[in-house]
Amino acid sequence: MLLSVNLEKQSYDIVIENGAILNVGRWIDLKRRVLVVTDDGVPEEYAQRVAKQCKTAVVYTIPQGEASKCMKYYGELLSAMVHGGFTRGDCVVAVGGGVVGDLSGFAASCYMRGIDFYNIPTTLLSQIDSSIGGKTAINFERIKNAVGSFYQPKKVIIDPKVLNTLDKRQIRAGLAEAIKMAATSDSELFEMIENSRNLAEDLPEIIIRSLKIKKDVVENDPKENGLRKVLNFGHTTGHAIESYYKGEFLHGECVAMGMIPMCGDEVRLRLIKVLKKYGLPTCFTGNVDRLFDAIMLDKKRQSGFVQAVFVDEIGKFRFVNMAPKEIIERMEEAYEKQFRRKRGSNPVG
Repeated sequence: MLLSVNLEKQSYDIVIENGAILNVGRWIDLKRRVLVVTDDGVPEEYAQRVAKQCKTAVVYTIPQGEASKCMKYYGELLSAMVHGGFTRGDCVVAVGGGVVGDLSGFAASCYMRGIDFYNIPTTLLSQIDSSIGGKTAINFERIKNAVGSFYQPKKVIIDPKVLNTLDKRQIRAGLAEAIKMAATSDSELFEMIENSRNLAEDLPEIIIRSLKIKKDVVENDPKENGLRKVLNFGHTTGHAIESYYKGEFLHGECVAMGMIPMCGDEVRLRLIKVLKKYGLPTCFTGNVDRLFDAIMLDKKRQSGFVQAVFVDEIGKFRFVNMAPKEIIERMEEAYEKQFRRKRGSNPVG
């Protein structure tokens, strides 16, 4: 299947095909120098399959995890290209999840003022979300994605079969992003995930429908000046939680917890039920007050307010300007309701 992201001169295709990683050369010109970037949590064979199809390949493997989105590995990718004799006609291919894609894309955007970048996402989260849209970045001075650029890939190649080697926790974390998009923009997709009896069978359709949501949003707002902020549902609180736990929870797990305070009572009940169905966390149990500094550093904060995404009804959303203190209060209220429910008193909502 082919989806096209229409962005005038920056348009590109998303290829979705089982076994696509074996035939990357069908869609990408690999008859040049190619920097293949992966991480040590991705099966080594995936990067090697791509490298074998290249005329000249340099495979660079970073450590798995969010900590690798940093100046150190950004600099090492640039050094690998310099020492490899890369020119403006060469390219970077990311083979991995969101960390690999973000870091590789940013390096490609800066090297010689920009060389071709291709994304081959190998996690569910990156296949449905981070691999498209052109957001590339590294973390800096405790701020997630503080340094980066909007740099669209030349093509995204999605091979659903690679998910067979992904552990269940990673699948669930990726599903949180699909739930996020469905909650704001597609009530039918939400119901599908909510009522699924066989996630493995339903996953291909979930991937395609999630991609269509993000594609439409990106086409209407490529640089996040307005509508694209809807994709941040659960992320203001989720990023703060992610910083708090310092890698203990995956990004999708933190987004799952982050969505709970940013919705109406009826939506919260449904969200909690579907997140628990897939083994995702729904309640932050740490010190909420310690999240204040992370929220204050949120990139979306302007004039003391963060433009948060709020869901009153599944499939619909609204933007709300909230002070960090208000966000903390909403988190305290939402999580406290879950504590009370566990103790057998007031139900959630």
